[in-house]
Amino acid sequence: MSEMMTDSLFLYAVICAVAFAIAFMKGAFGGGLAVIGIPLLSLVMPPLEAGALLAPLLVVMDLFALRYWSVHTWSKPDLAILIPSMVVGVVGGALLVSVLSAGWIGLVIALTSLVFSLMYFAGGVRKGMGKPSWRMGFFAGSASGCATMIANAGGPPLAMYLLSRHLSKTIYTGTASIVAATGNVLKLLPWLLIAQLDAAFLWKILLAVPFIAFGVFCGFRLNQRLDQKRLFGICHALLILLAIKMLVSALMTLNPGLSGLV
Repeated sequence: MSEMMTDSLFLYAVICAVAFAIAFMKGAFGGGLAVIGIPLLSLVMPPLEAGALLAPLLVVMDLFALRYWSVHTWSKPDLAILIPSMVVGVVGGALLVSVLSAGWIGLVIALTSLVFSLMYFAGGVRKGMGKPSWRMGFFAGSASGCATMIANAGGPPLAMYLLSRHLSKTIYTGTASIVAATGNVLKLLPWLLIAQLDAAFLWKILLAVPFIAFGVFCGFRLNQRLDQKRLFGICHALLILLAIKMLVSALMTLNPGLSGLV
């Protein structure tokens, strides 16, 4: 009995810790860390159950985050491009799941993100775009929608586009927040159809809510303390880390034999 209780406590501790970490990133940078959610939750539950649990948790995080990053922090011209393309990407991702390996999609996004951020630190992408680009915005939005549907990895394509726009830190974070929220709402129903909506599932969500609220608040406070140059430097550094993580995961998916080397 005590062993079962210990296992349950560990399960809820991991869920709350993961929820806090992802919520913190949402509050501070508009998102980006959801990609680690399923791998970490898979330490204590089956991957499919982890994905089904993370989907509603992300929507709850968005509700808290949008309290801070409300409509006055959104770049409307960019949203006019990103939101429709996000819808296209989510639908495309749902179709691609059955015909294209998630490993190849992750590999392309990871390599593109890695090159982009390394160029930033080398001084190659500092100028930015003067106005929204339909071509680049559609590519970023659709890639983000596709990646978030397949692997909760929609952050890198979105960050690449918005960082290249050189928006203010407030507009950058607010715009990233509402686009990520759109993707999370769009993919919620497919995941809930997979989930077993029993009392235990609902308890896991309810117990994580206070940690989500606190995580978003702490992230928002960090965002307010950082100057814009430092904030964007951190965003690019995080993009590199996420790209490396995605690259490793993609290579392991394409070649399972590599898992023994990691």
